[in-house]
Amino acid sequence: MSTASDRPIPPVPDADAAGSPAGAESRAAEPAARADAPTVADLGNGVWTVPVPIPNNPLGCTLVYVLETDAGPVLVDAGWDDPISYRALVDGLIEVGTSIEDVHGVLVTHAHPDHHGLSEKVREVSGAWIALHAADAQQVEQINGAPRAAWLRHHLEVLTLAGAPQEAIDALTALRTRSANDGTRPRLRYAVPDRELVHGELAPAPGRAVRTVWTPGHTPGHVCLHLEDGDGRLLSGDHLLPSITPHIGLYDDAEEADPLGDFLASLTRVARLPITGVLPAHEHVFADAAGRAAEVARLHEVRLAALHARLRERSLTLWQIAEGMDWNRPWARLGAQNRQLALSEAAAHLRHLVKRGRAAAEAQGDPVRYTAL
Repeated sequence: MSTASDRPIPPVPDADAAGSPAGAESRAAEPAARADAPTVADLGNGVWTVPVPIPNNPLGCTLVYVLETDAGPVLVDAGWDDPISYRALVDGLIEVGTSIEDVHGVLVTHAHPDHHGLSEKVREVSGAWIALHAADAQQVEQINGAPRAAWLRHHLEVLTLAGAPQEAIDALTALRTRSANDGTRPRLRYAVPDRELVHGELAPAPGRAVRTVWTPGHTPGHVCLHLEDGDGRLLSGDHLLPSITPHIGLYDDAEEADPLGDFLASLTRVARLPITGVLPAHEHVFADAAGRAAEVARLHEVRLAALHARLRERSLTLWQIAEGMDWNRPWARLGAQNRQLALSEAAAHLRHLVKRGRAAAEAQGDPVRYTAL
């Protein structure tokens, strides 16, 4: 799992949300349209939810939360950068009893477009500050500074090192060429944050006790926010969701990086908190944080065990590993972008097996093959 760059570009910077359609959420990634779609709601103790649509995405919407503070409303995430999404956020804030112009700040759980996309628009209209964990602020810098050509070069080399067939390399090249030539899709840029969310410290929500809990895995700087002001609920972003699980990909090719290990440790960290309920960024609120964390951890242990069993049978390239994993639809039906996400997730599982001393790269071979220990 070597890399062609000292500063690898985060995979698929304009991909989707909680988990890609190729993510570990497996068969639950494409929920059917629900009659009880979320609506603006008062959740009590100065917390509101405003569903912001994600156009053409099976997740449906991002649940943006509005915290009442002494300085005005503070948003937890902002939603996807699209006119329809922005209109929903504006109208939702009016329904809450405030306005987009009154927003005091935006607490961003992580730098993905369905969470961070509208942050800049909110700041332009209201003068609000934007707060993000330093690790995701670094990802924002990398994405903003990487032209599409650099993104393509990096990920084509990732495919080559993984042992991908030429048809997969050609498919990714065609995808990015179409994207570059599509005038309706501007180049993705993220808002640079004004403030930093620091693990263990209170987030800047005046008059409230909102504790930052660093939960890396889905992104290196993902955070949850624990409402400690007589509440106890957890704003979980994509870290903990009621029925799907977030995409965990290899977001850093440095040898010490272990995103899946980070994620599993984050699940344990969250499970130990005195949480009275979970306010996730997708689907719906739920109660049992510790139980759901344990369930998600077991899911990944099953995937790790299955991968180890395959590697005991024969050595495999990273492409072969991804090809044989259990995704939410057959491998042949995954498009080029979703295969990139699947490859990244397979790499994260393989890296964690290596870290556990249960797999290793063979001494020779091009592309590299991996075997069980």
